[in-house]
Amino acid sequence: MRQLSRFSLFFLTIVLAASFLIAGPGQKKLKPEFEQFLSEVRYIITSAERSSFLDLPDSERPKFIEDFWRKRDPDPNTPENDFKDEYYGRIAKANDLFVGEGRPGWLTDRGRIYVLFGPPTERLPSSTSGGLGGRCQELWHYDEFPVLFVDDGCRGTFILDTFDLSPISELSLARETAPKPFLAAPEKPTFEFDVILRRKKTEASRLEAVVDISFPYKSLWLSFEGGRFTTVFEVKLELRDSHNVVVWENASRHDVSLTAAELKEKMIGQYDLAIPILIEQGAESLSQGKNILLVTLKNTKVGEEVRKKIEFSL
Repeated sequence: MRQLSRFSLFFLTIVLAASFLIAGPGQKKLKPEFEQFLSEVRYIITSAERSSFLDLPDSERPKFIEDFWRKRDPDPNTPENDFKDEYYGRIAKANDLFVGEGRPGWLTDRGRIYVLFGPPTERLPSSTSGGLGGRCQELWHYDEFPVLFVDDGCRGTFILDTFDLSPISELSLARETAPKPFLAAPEKPTFEFDVILRRKKTEASRLEAVVDISFPYKSLWLSFEGGRFTTVFEVKLELRDSHNVVVWENASRHDVSLTAAELKEKMIGQYDLAIPILIEQGAESLSQGKNILLVTLKNTKVGEEVRKKIEFSL
C-alpha cells in the first residue's frame, strides 16, 4: 500500500502521542494517581479506553487500570507482566538517554520513539550538516529503516522529521490496541530549492546557459512502496523577455527511487540538477531590457508547486 511520508501525516505514533490529559468543559479534575496513569500510558491507550476511564467514578478506576495492563500481558498465567515491565523500563531508559530538552526524556520526540519502538538497531551520533543549513540531526535505524530527528539551530531539541513509520509498525508496543491512524489533509511542506543561472555564451542571436537547481533530499516527500523510497517531481522553466513574452521553455520529469541504504547515504546531501538552455532564434529580444527566468518545481506526490524567479540582463 502506498504511504506518503513526512510529519504532516498523523500516522500511528503521532495520533497516540496527541492523547494528552486535558480536562474538558465540566470534567472534574482527576485525582493525582489517576492523572499520573493517563499521562504515563498516553502512547498506548486508545481513544475509546481513555473516554471510558474518564467516564468512570473513582471507585471503578483502579479496576480499569488493572484490566488495562492485564489485557496487554502476553502471559497472564505468570505473576509478571512483561509488557508493563518493558513499557516502564523503556520510559526509565529514555529519561536517562534524552536529557537537556527541558522536559523528561520520555516526553521528547526521541524518547517517544524509543518507548514505542524500543532501542534502534543503529543510532548514529548527533552531527551537524552544512548541506542542511547548519542543522543538527540524529539518525536512527530499525534494521534498514531510517528515522531522522532534526534540531533546527542546534539548540538541543530534536524533533521527529522522518518518514511514515508504518513500515516498522510491527515493532510498536501500541500495535495491538491502537486505532487506525487518521490521515488529515497534509500541510503544505516547505520545499525550498536554490537556483542559479550560469551563462556560458551570449551573442546577439544566441544564448547558451545552464540552470543549476539544488535542494536537500530531506525536503522531498517520499512514498515507501515495494521496499524503496520513491517520488516524482517535475521541473518547468520559462524564459521571458522584457515584454513578458515567452521566448524559451522546457519541461522535464524526474523520478527518484532509493533503497534504505541509498537514502541513508544521501539524507544529508543535495539533489543537483543541471538543465541546459540554448536559444538561437529570438535571443535578440532578450538584449532589450530585463529578462525573467521562471523556475517551477512540482512534487507530484502532493501536488505542491514552488516557483522562483531570476531577473537578468544581457
